[in-house]
Amino acid sequence: MDASHSALQQTVTLRQAKKLVQCMAHEQSFLLLSPPGVGKSEMVFQAAAEAGLPCQSLLGTQIAPEDVSGVPRIVGERSVFCPPRLLLPENPQSFCLFLDELPACAPDVQKAFYSLLLERRLGEHTLPAGTWVVAAGNRQQDRALVRAMSSALVNRVTILNLRVDVEEWQDWARKAGIRADIRNYISFMPDALMREVPHEPQPFSTPRAWALLSQALDKAETSGILNHETRRALAFGRLSAEDAAVFCALAEETVSTLASVETYIERPEALPKGETARWFVLNAIRQNVAAGRLGKIKPRAVARFLRSLPTESQLTLLTDLVEQWGALGADKAMLALLRTVTKQ
Repeated sequence: MDASHSALQQTVTLRQAKKLVQCMAHEQSFLLLSPPGVGKSEMVFQAAAEAGLPCQSLLGTQIAPEDVSGVPRIVGERSVFCPPRLLLPENPQSFCLFLDELPACAPDVQKAFYSLLLERRLGEHTLPAGTWVVAAGNRQQDRALVRAMSSALVNRVTILNLRVDVEEWQDWARKAGIRADIRNYISFMPDALMREVPHEPQPFSTPRAWALLSQALDKAETSGILNHETRRALAFGRLSAEDAAVFCALAEETVSTLASVETYIERPEALPKGETARWFVLNAIRQNVAAGRLGKIKPRAVARFLRSLPTESQLTLLTDLVEQWGALGADKAMLALLRTVTKQ
């Protein structure tokens, strides 16, 4: 991989991006890029609130060049451009200027932002000292409403490519009151927090989608209308179909709480009895083994767990992962058994 391609792959989490914004946004302009639904806008508003700054937001898809540069008025024998109050408040105190969906702006609007992003200036007017300038948007590969950005604009900002961090999200979700069944699902299926943007315009799982589903389920439950049909309608209307199907099936099997992956390996008798829930837990164990995310487990417990499962479940767990299970501490006899099972 060459150096230029590697640089494009560098990412930070939302929490890391917030610290960078709070540290430098009063001097350098940032452009936050990520797929839809990651939480860029909320992070910017939260960062500003923690710094005691009011936040003014402009939506790139709904503004024209004159909304940035202002309109002229005659002062004596001169024409003076008057920036809008949103960008240049009459009260000269610092604030956070959030330019949402900047990559979706028309080329003329992007050009109007040049001096604002680099020099903190609108015509002959400068922003109050200490003002933040933070922009955000989606990437071209996200199949969102995105235009090509000029090299002149890109060179005026620090671009931060964001990634979703499951532990950060879980911490936020607990504080935000996200439903326990959703947090439980994500803890077992971390990849479900952020799915790839589909090629067709259809629902897909993102942190925003899960948060909005939580709100919808809470309201339906409070109103007494939450049942299997309404849960499925709401889930399939927000999430990737694969996540919606499994999430609802777990709810229909009344699996409200799940133990940790390590607990099921150490105590295989605790595995859920329902077919869907059992498959879900085994699949989660498989993903954790493949990703090397399991905690400390005694080799004897690993061997006992695998031997306790029926052949079809062993195949689910072991296919293409024999060596990974062996690295968890299984003895030579156990490794031979694993290889035999996977060859059947």
